[in-house]
Amino acid sequence: MLLIPAIDLKDGKCVRLRQGRMDDETVFSDDPVAMARRWVDAGARRLHLVDLDGAFAGRPANAGVIHDIVEACPDVPIQVGGGIRDEDTVAAYLDAGVQYVIIGTKAVSAPHFINDLCLEFPGHIIVGLDAKDGKVAIDGWSKLSHHDVIDMAQRFEDDGVAAIIFTDISRDGMMQGLNLDSTVELARAIRTPVIASGGITTIEDVERLCEVADEGIIGAITGRALYEGTLDLAEGQKLADERCPAD
Repeated sequence: MLLIPAIDLKDGKCVRLRQGRMDDETVFSDDPVAMARRWVDAGARRLHLVDLDGAFAGRPANAGVIHDIVEACPDVPIQVGGGIRDEDTVAAYLDAGVQYVIIGTKAVSAPHFINDLCLEFPGHIIVGLDAKDGKVAIDGWSKLSHHDVIDMAQRFEDDGVAAIIFTDISRDGMMQGLNLDSTVELARAIRTPVIASGGITTIEDVERLCEVADEGIIGAITGRALYEGTLDLAEGQKLADERCPAD
């Protein structure tokens, strides 16, 4: 079980939003590269980067900062999402050293795109499914689609995605704890590894995740809890390693 620190980028700064609202942000650092190094030094074995401006604009807006983080942390796999809507952008990130590219909105609006990417870049494509009440949200969480989360996840599993990131947007950035039931329900419905996201707040949330890790949940993305100090990354990862040892 990996604890994956989130570095959300807006205007070149490291921020956190509440429920994906661009007008409800907290700036945690003006130096995202230093923040990335901080989490790696604390024991992070993967980093989760999100180009928030890109997610709303539909094209990368913080690619330069992302490239700087990749160069600064060459030994840690990095997954990147936000504004990735074409193969050229995927190729550019992978060429720069990003390990996984996360597709969100375009996965829902043009599902064939995922099939094409998985054929072109096998093992490097992750789909992010952001949901509220079982339905998938798109366009930076500003719209709720009619698509069912589990149905979409099963389709992308057939395409061969490396993992599914599942975010309960009602919990994200709210420090209310994880929606474990929905996460487990999704993990049980597919064989593809699931990465939990949204609401992870304390060491108790890590303990609860470890109890269901064998359902196919391989990691958890956490942001505000790390920045505000309600969860210590080193302590949380140590607990995860003890409770959820690798096979």
